[in-house]
Amino acid sequence: MSEQKTTLLSWSLLILLGTIWGGAFFFARIAVVEIDPITLVFMRVSIAATAMWCFVLASKQAVPRSVGWIVRLLLLGLLNNVIPFSLIFWAQQYIPSGLASVLNAFTPIFTMLVMQVFRGEEKLTPTKLVAAVIGISGVAIMVGTDALSGATDQIIPQLAVLGAALSYALAAFLIMRLQKLPPATLATGQLSASTLLLIPALFFTAPTQQLLNASLLTWASTLVLALICTAFAYILYFQLFKLAGATKAASVTLLIPVSAIILGAVFLNERLEANHWAGMIAIFVALLLIDGRLKFSFARQTTRTEPNH
Repeated sequence: MSEQKTTLLSWSLLILLGTIWGGAFFFARIAVVEIDPITLVFMRVSIAATAMWCFVLASKQAVPRSVGWIVRLLLLGLLNNVIPFSLIFWAQQYIPSGLASVLNAFTPIFTMLVMQVFRGEEKLTPTKLVAAVIGISGVAIMVGTDALSGATDQIIPQLAVLGAALSYALAAFLIMRLQKLPPATLATGQLSASTLLLIPALFFTAPTQQLLNASLLTWASTLVLALICTAFAYILYFQLFKLAGATKAASVTLLIPVSAIILGAVFLNERLEANHWAGMIAIFVALLLIDGRLKFSFARQTTRTEPNH
C-alpha cells in the first residue's frame, strides 16, 4: 500500500473511531444511571467478547493459547479495559460525559511520555515537550479551578478519568509488543481476558437485580456500547496502531469530545463551565502539536509567503 493511501486510511479510521468512542461516553452516561460501574464494565466486555469470538471462529482465525500470550492478554485487558472503563464509568456518575471525554483526551500526551520512557522510539522533540506543558496546563485549568472553588465532588472524578488516560497510555506500550496478532484476534483476547478478570468483582455487586430492573433504553445503550463502541471499535483501533503508531492512534481522543459533547448537550442537557472550555482548548492545541498538524500549518504559511519577498 502506498504512503498516500496509508495516510488516507489512517485518517479515515481515526475519524470513524473518534466518532464511535465519543458516542461511548454518551451511551455509558445513560446506562450508568441504572447499572453500577463494575457491572456495566462487565456487560460491556463480556458481550463484546462473545461477539468477537463468533467473528473469529466464523472467519477461522487462530487464537494464541500459550501461557505467555495469555498472561500478556490478561495484562492488556486490565490496563486497556478493566481499569480505565471502571474509572470512567464511576466518574460519569458525577461529571458530564463531555467533560469526561475532554479529560480522556489527555491520553496521547501520557502515551507520548510513556513511549519515550519505556521505548525511546518516538522522539521527544521540543515541540512535543511544549505540547505536554500546554496539555498539563489545560488539565490544571479544569481541575484547579474546581479545587479553588471548593468543588471537591468534582475533583476526584476528574482525577479518576486522568487515571484512566494513564492506564490507556501504559496499555499502548503493551499493544506495541503484541502487534504480531491480527487486530480481531487481539481484540478477542483482550476482551475475553477482561471478562475473566471482572468475574470475581461481580460477587460484591448485585448485577442480577440491577439488570432485571434496567429499562429498555439502558439495555439498548449497553448493547450499543458493547457491540459498536467496543467490539467493532477495537478492531479499528488495533488496525490504526499498525498503520500509524501509538501516539497517532492515541490522538483519536482529540476527536472523541466533539461527538460526546454534542450528544451530551442535545440529549442529556449537560453544560460545561468556562474553565472546562478553556482547558479543552489548551488540550486540543497540545494534541495538534503532538500530531504535527499545527506545525505543518505554520510551515505551509511560511512557504506561501516566500515568493512575495
